[in-house]
Amino acid sequence: MAQIYHTAIFLILTFLSFQKSFCALVTQSPLVLTYHKGELLKGPLTVNLVWYGKFTPTQRSIIVDFLQSLNTIKRATKIQTPLPSVAIWWKTTEKYHNGSSSTVVGKQILDENYSLGKSLKNYHIRYLATKIAGPNSINLVLTAKEVGVEGFCMSRCGTHGSTKQISGNKRVAYGWVGNSETQCPGQCAWPFHQPIYGPQSPPLVSPNGDVGVDGMIINIATVLAGAVTNPFNKGYFQGPANAPLEAVSACTGIFGSGSYPGYAGQLLVDKVTGASYNAHGLNGRKYLVPAMWDPKTSVCSTLV
Repeated sequence: MAQIYHTAIFLILTFLSFQKSFCALVTQSPLVLTYHKGELLKGPLTVNLVWYGKFTPTQRSIIVDFLQSLNTIKRATKIQTPLPSVAIWWKTTEKYHNGSSSTVVGKQILDENYSLGKSLKNYHIRYLATKIAGPNSINLVLTAKEVGVEGFCMSRCGTHGSTKQISGNKRVAYGWVGNSETQCPGQCAWPFHQPIYGPQSPPLVSPNGDVGVDGMIINIATVLAGAVTNPFNKGYFQGPANAPLEAVSACTGIFGSGSYPGYAGQLLVDKVTGASYNAHGLNGRKYLVPAMWDPKTSVCSTLV
């Protein structure tokens, strides 16, 4: 069975080489992601998690809080998330061929004993992704900092694609993101780490005090947006199907207004910690989410 893979994040080197042309495209003529008439994922959508390797309880809570913050359904609580919020950012996906993109966190599997070893191939990721079955879901495989994955740091920080469940022929959308803290933070955790190439501006302070996990949040956001708007390679994208520019990857390196190569843009700064962020989440969390292409305006839209 042929498998479909999508590179979710370009390396900083690629960004620095080509971002000027993307910015010029956005400002001089609209950036257009073509709709290829295929299926998109619509809510209520369940995000299942496979934790591969050792994650601390705090690291898991940062990521789970982010995923729960995506939910645009009004909550039965008097506590309101301040604006700008992660939910408002995610709501942009509803403009893609219309429809709800509400999400819930589903099942979670902890594989702390490295059942497949510490060096994974693409087929290992597919296998892990099929360990959870469920309708209308995305199975997200997250690998710990000591786990190597084929292509990780070389050409990608995360991917999404589709595969068949172990039992039955139903296609399952899945994604993978790795923790780059010790392997390539200058590539996959920018702007929270000094970039390997290009302008050497000081790194930003990460909002949750964990460079690797806050970098993962950026890549998880990218992967999920791509999986929802182009789950089976027939959704919204620009360019070749085997290397598409998608909802967020088309806006690589843009986090706030006025961004340019090596500069993430104007962001909010926590007065106590000095951390940079652009979105509020649940439980008082703050996050940095990437720009997302807005199909109504044909521009890379930021929250600040």
